Amino acid sequence: MKNIILNHQEIEHKIKRIAYQVYESNVNEKELVLAGIESNGYLLAKKLKTCLITISDIKIVLCKVNIDKKKPLNSIVTSINSDDYKNKSIVLVDDVLNSGSTLMYGVKHFLDVPIKQFKTAVLVNRNHKKYPVKADFKGISLSTSLSEHVNVKLDKKPYEAFLN
Repeated sequence: MKNIILNHQEIEHKIKRIAYQVYESNVNEKELVLAGIESNGYLLAKKLKTCLITISDIKIVLCKVNIDKKKPLNSIVTSINSDDYKNKSIVLVDDVLNSGSTLMYGVKHFLDVPIKQFKTAVLVNRNHKKYPVKADFKGISLSTSLSEHVNVKLDKKPYEAFLN
């Protein structure tokens, strides 16, 4: 049985709130890179970009980040090259922060070049971190059991986040 955590309207509200927080954190920037972890993190980054371009005049560069979540030590591929994010402000976006390993390896990838600022954004923070990485911007924080699984559906409307 699935237990709805966030419905469509709540997810849209959380995205808007995160977008405002990202803007406040980058108000003096001319350009911002939203790096979304494939697949739901990238969908969330796209939705954040749509919201950010309505509230700010910052140029938003979207970047797709491919991480093998089963083998995160495999090489990470991004849709833009490192020159495109060098000395820029970056927000790494994912749908759910579970143990922190995906965000940790994502952060590590971007640290190979000098960057201006680095933040992370997630829709759901599960509070089960094994690694010293945190979500700077989060839609909701949940304390769940390790046996529960959080699913986020952002590919088509209505959006939803649920536990099962």
